Amino acid sequence: MKATEARLKAALDRPPADIRLYLLFGPDEAGALALADRLTRAMGPEAERVDLDGPALRSDPARLADEAASLSLFGDARHIRVTGAGEESLAAVTALLAADRAGNPTVMIAPGLKATSKVTKLALDSSAAMALACYVPGGDQLEGIAADIAREQGLRLGSGVARRLAQAGGGDRAVMMREIEKLALYLDAAPDRPVDAEMTSLAAIGADLGDVETGDVIAALIAGNPAALGEALRQLQEAGISPVPWLRGLARRLAALAEMKGEIVRGDDVGSVMKRHRVFFKEEASTAAALRRWSPQALARAMTLVREAERAVMAGGGSAGDVLAAQAMVDLAVKLRR
Repeated sequence: MKATEARLKAALDRPPADIRLYLLFGPDEAGALALADRLTRAMGPEAERVDLDGPALRSDPARLADEAASLSLFGDARHIRVTGAGEESLAAVTALLAADRAGNPTVMIAPGLKATSKVTKLALDSSAAMALACYVPGGDQLEGIAADIAREQGLRLGSGVARRLAQAGGGDRAVMMREIEKLALYLDAAPDRPVDAEMTSLAAIGADLGDVETGDVIAALIAGNPAALGEALRQLQEAGISPVPWLRGLARRLAALAEMKGEIVRGDDVGSVMKRHRVFFKEEASTAAALRRWSPQALARAMTLVREAERAVMAGGGSAGDVLAAQAMVDLAVKLRR
């Protein structure tokens, strides 16, 4: 069935027994992951989480239904998270929704699916599933999202705080959630004891990240300069910045280059392509160099690596994922330079 965000949040916070699948589809993968975390919190710290992905379901379509019906080894609560899902998961979703029983809820994150996809239609038509389209929010929407998350944590945001949190998150709900949770912990806030949060509190916990420059990381990687990339990553690490904002910025840059490169491969010249895409005049030289340096195959592979790195950060929940993401990007820059 189709769900509003409010209804889906309520269901994830208190999972009803008759819902087997929560499908979060659309391009805002970070937002979908932030929603999926609500189910993790609802199931409790002792719950077992089974992590699967689209390729695993393609190779074994019956596994999802089997995991949904299986008991935890220690008898604790159990739930399933599927990331990177696409149309290859159709057979697995069909089996899950048609199974005789499925006591363990599943959250499926499918950034590549649209409302017209077969998996999405299946979820929308089933009373045992809830489906929500996740789109990347704009600036004003992000401020509202920051305020809503803060309210759930027991925080009343002062003037300018929601905007600064939105800037700090780089358009990523999960990053905003981390900063707001830190702020709530610092102020000892909770839903039953709300606290005012001002800019001074943000400064105290180091959440004032809006002025920190992440463009150096993106520029160094696009240029295939491992030394400059390593230095830029070191500076961001010292500032305590999550890799997610610059990974998402890098993904957007790679996608733009891929679109322009495709037009060049089809016969357009570099100058007319950059003009059509309104490349800022100060970036024309670096963009032209990047279009000569990157092949379509390399751009496609890089976008896959960036997506995998973001997932590693989100799954790691700490420094391990951050280190893996940074190392993956340095390795990519080294290969590109060669």
